[in-house]
Amino acid sequence: MGSKERFHWQSHNVKQSGVDDMVLLPQISEDAIAGNLRKRFMDDYIFTYIGSVLISVNPFKQMPYFTDREIDLYQGAAQYENPPHIYALTDNMYRNMLIDCENQCVIISGESGAGKTVAAKYIMGYISKVSGGGEKVQHVKDIILQSNPLLEAFGNAKTVRNNNSSRFGKYFEIQFSRGGEPDGGKISNFLLEKSRVVMQNENERNFHIYYQLLEGASQEQRQNLGLMTPDYYYYLNQSDTYQVDGTDDRSDFGETLSAMQVIGIPPSAQQLVLQLVAGILHLGNISFCEDGNYARVESVDLLAFPAYLLGIDSGRLQEKLTSRKMDSRWGGRSESIDVTLNVEQAAYTRDALAKGLYARLFDFLVEAINRAMQKPQEEYSIGVLDIYGFEIFQKNGFEQFCINFVNEKLQQIFIELTLKAEQEEYVQEGIRWTPIQYFNNKVVCDLIENKLSPPGIMSVLDDVCATMHATGGGADQTLLQKLQAAVGTHEHFNSWSAGFVIHHYAGKVSYDVSGFCERNRDVLFSDLIELMQTSEQAFLRMLFPEKLDGDKKGRPSTAGSKIKKQANDLVATLKRCTPHYIRCIKPNETKRPRDWEENRVKHQVEYLGLKENIRVRRAGFAYRRQFAKFLQRYAILTPETWPRWRGDERQGVQHLLRAVNMEPDQYQMGSTKVFVKNPESLFLLEEMRERKFDGFARTIQKAWRRHVAVRKYEEMREEASNILLNKKERRRNSINRNFVGDYLGLEERPELRQFLGKRERVDFADSVTKYDRRFKPIKRDLILTPKCVYVIGREKVKKGPEKGQVREVLKKKVDIQALRGVSLSTRQDDFFILQEDTADSFLESVFKTEFVSLLCKRFEEATRRPLPLTFSDTLQFRVKKEGWGGGGTRSVTFSRGSGDLSVLKVGGRTLTVSVGDGLPKSSKPTRKGMAKGRSRRSTPAPTRAAPGPSRACRGSAVWGNGQCLVLADPSPSLGYMAPGAGPCTNTWAKTWTN
Repeated sequence: MGSKERFHWQSHNVKQSGVDDMVLLPQISEDAIAGNLRKRFMDDYIFTYIGSVLISVNPFKQMPYFTDREIDLYQGAAQYENPPHIYALTDNMYRNMLIDCENQCVIISGESGAGKTVAAKYIMGYISKVSGGGEKVQHVKDIILQSNPLLEAFGNAKTVRNNNSSRFGKYFEIQFSRGGEPDGGKISNFLLEKSRVVMQNENERNFHIYYQLLEGASQEQRQNLGLMTPDYYYYLNQSDTYQVDGTDDRSDFGETLSAMQVIGIPPSAQQLVLQLVAGILHLGNISFCEDGNYARVESVDLLAFPAYLLGIDSGRLQEKLTSRKMDSRWGGRSESIDVTLNVEQAAYTRDALAKGLYARLFDFLVEAINRAMQKPQEEYSIGVLDIYGFEIFQKNGFEQFCINFVNEKLQQIFIELTLKAEQEEYVQEGIRWTPIQYFNNKVVCDLIENKLSPPGIMSVLDDVCATMHATGGGADQTLLQKLQAAVGTHEHFNSWSAGFVIHHYAGKVSYDVSGFCERNRDVLFSDLIELMQTSEQAFLRMLFPEKLDGDKKGRPSTAGSKIKKQANDLVATLKRCTPHYIRCIKPNETKRPRDWEENRVKHQVEYLGLKENIRVRRAGFAYRRQFAKFLQRYAILTPETWPRWRGDERQGVQHLLRAVNMEPDQYQMGSTKVFVKNPESLFLLEEMRERKFDGFARTIQKAWRRHVAVRKYEEMREEASNILLNKKERRRNSINRNFVGDYLGLEERPELRQFLGKRERVDFADSVTKYDRRFKPIKRDLILTPKCVYVIGREKVKKGPEKGQVREVLKKKVDIQALRGVSLSTRQDDFFILQEDTADSFLESVFKTEFVSLLCKRFEEATRRPLPLTFSDTLQFRVKKEGWGGGGTRSVTFSRGSGDLSVLKVGGRTLTVSVGDGLPKSSKPTRKGMAKGRSRRSTPAPTRAAPGPSRACRGSAVWGNGQCLVLADPSPSLGYMAPGAGPCTNTWAKTWTN
């Protein structure tokens, strides 16, 4: 059995792999959790629940269960109706936002390469599929989806552990209208790994966009931007890694350009973006040599092209890379001094400019996306947090320190809201509860970010950067000494000769302090900003809008302080939403499918706190709600609580739960909230609520459909009346009849629907009488759709195993655009002729007025011209030539007779139809008549005791010899009985009229 079929075991009662909710594990241990995840992973089930928390294991391959079929399966379904899936969590978020009118967010956590970014893309894709439509909404959806390849190109890179690692963090808020349509959005980005622009470790790459540009640029672009192979550029060749398995840089470059177009960056601006990317590459090739202890540009020729691409003077670029202004204060006065740089300082300045250019370009792209999605006011939102995973490398520097700090903060949110806050709430609400022990990592967060008593690592780092003017190893060693003095006795801190160790929630990480102070200062000297503000390109000047003030006072902000503020702002944003969690697990370091490293997975299970999460969820309650909100949501379940409970809210909740027969051990009443233990009990409540609303909805829909139908029928009758007005007499009993359309009940007639297109809509369907070249009447089914007219008959099978059986046969299918017109008489009869290309169809139908009016409407829609209608008492129709028999034409003459029934008389190639006078040609339907008018559907159904007429006899045609043509069921193979089959004694046939 293939993966796709096997995945849907719960829907089809087939094989189950492990347990899909680990709350149900018979034994709770790291080994049992890892074993269950492994069993499911090997069977291609990558998703598992712990209550409402979703565990996702990276399969390192494309899985088959992310199609439209799965979207249909999970949309509107309760969590446990289907196997665990990211679509179930996303649908739950979306519905909770609409029902509870509360913002939602999902926190995706896990180490690098665990699949967080892919999970975020599936969430956004699902929301795009299930939410509403409209041109503006579709535009926002396109931007949401196209922002992914754009930000991945400029913000992702190959690392040792992940071929498509996010090297920045983003919080994507999808904003919704009250109706649930995504009509806006906002991206907050942070922690872009700028250092990657100028340096990469072995087996890693720079950001994807560089390789995409070099592979995918056109010949003209290559010439204009001076593009070479990747190994030519210093900023790319340090790691000696240029290709990534499974990545097509040329194809991805096309997607990147397309994404820029979708979000509103025109081709001219796209060219400037690429020019800046190329300019940074060429800037990195500027090297320096020593000249009397000072730096000198080694090859002046290499200055010209980056200066040209950046729109600046090459001489000024050389000057700013090898010297800078320093402000000196003495006795209340300040003056600027030009300082010549050494080789190391010049390289640092070059790299600082490159990093600054790239970071501002990235911010520009994020802002362009936000501008394209902005809306004047926020209503509801779903936030998706996709950030670097926890990182532990052989050598960990300032970037890893910042990344791991933010992950520590996210782990703190998870602990506070799923372990700490939940248990505290039980105590506050007076719920019977046995406390569960867990590690609270707040102590680690305080170690890093505390301001005072004792100061945290970031505070000490900022103080060293502010007071030490030295750069390089001197400042870093001072930092190490001060850290030892400030936090050396902390239980989660150790120092070593070249750095320090932090005991993170994910394990011990050793940080090398070399470069900490330099990267924390994150200074782009004012000289370089001034240089960029002289660029000939308005685009580049826009990226540097600063107003430089030489007398600016106060401590400059550092990279660490910015990250700390961003992290705390992010935490505050997340706490304002209803959180959901996806815990991503990386099964191996090989990045290969079906490869499982047990120790690695158990380590992640341990530091993610999955065991404690299961214990809290098992002992706790799946659902809790304030009394008022619970009543508001489920009031519809009892007459006493609907529409509003008048009394004590606690008593109202108890009454409601007793009324639905919920077992007392399935819930507890707190002081302000009700707690429901099992999700199944909640799903039962939801199902009962849905049924109630469905019943009300059906009542409303029925009334609305009746209202719409009445208006539609009035309009259709008016249109039909206008078609025949002053051209044809009308029947007294049918002028005010309702139009039904489908008189055959095609929804229950698959033998007829087989001839129609799969989604072809039916405008009209009824049994009619067709007259052949000898005017012999034959039963046919006539079906009209927006594009075609179908004529269906019945034949007896002459050969094969079905010999003797009667089956439906498509006699004719006519494209509406191929019709030449319709002919009718001026009398009150039911005959009409469909004029076609080769042979015409002479038909009789009691609902001819309805059919012809709908046909006229569809013909005009298809051809942009009216359908030709002919009204005459002498009509002709063409017949198909068969064998030696004649083709040619047949005539139908209409004359005045008596009564409402048509009398037919055949004479050679002419049929004479006699019928009495009907209502005047100027007659129109009336509203009063509309109320009395009945469709055939409203007539009581025939019974065995009182059978109705045959379908042919209702047509009201009587042969000239006084006998009725009966299309009787006893002769289904022929479909008719010859004239003279019996006297017409059925009074129903004489009064059934159109």
